[in-house]
Amino acid sequence: MFTAPHFIKSRRVDIYNEKSDIYNNVIYPKTGSYLPCFGMDLMGFFEKKVIIVFDFQHPVEKFLFSLPNLPKADRDYRFFEMGNHFSENIFVRYCTFDEVDNYLPEFRQYLEVYRSMIDEAQPTGEDTSFYKDFDIYMKKLDPILGYMTGNFGKEKADRMMDEFFFSYAQ
Repeated sequence: MFTAPHFIKSRRVDIYNEKSDIYNNVIYPKTGSYLPCFGMDLMGFFEKKVIIVFDFQHPVEKFLFSLPNLPKADRDYRFFEMGNHFSENIFVRYCTFDEVDNYLPEFRQYLEVYRSMIDEAQPTGEDTSFYKDFDIYMKKLDPILGYMTGNFGKEKADRMMDEFFFSYAQ
């Protein structure tokens, strides 16, 4: 868990085992400027199955966030409901491990846009209740609970979901 001048938290998770290599990061900006979070997943399940996802995840339910200068998703994706915390600009690609670096230019572009939003707004609010609906929704949607339960047991998985992954859902 990390913080910075314009961010309440940045939650980072690395999961590595013989079947998967998963990196997840969600950046929560400070409140008061109506900004989205930035989420990124890099999920490798075997050499030829890697899923890359990054997006502007708006904390307001049913808020269709879209930026005109970025590509728009051309289809719906499982676990990512555009217009309900996920933007029209959600970037999802399926590739192999060897192809991951091919998507670095798009990732940089999204990060630069996000940095510009943060630099312009310079949010300073600390009202974490702004993220409550977002964390409740993500907690229901995210497949991590099944993984955590299978590997660590229900009690520890529930505690991690409440205290770390989706701490604002309470």
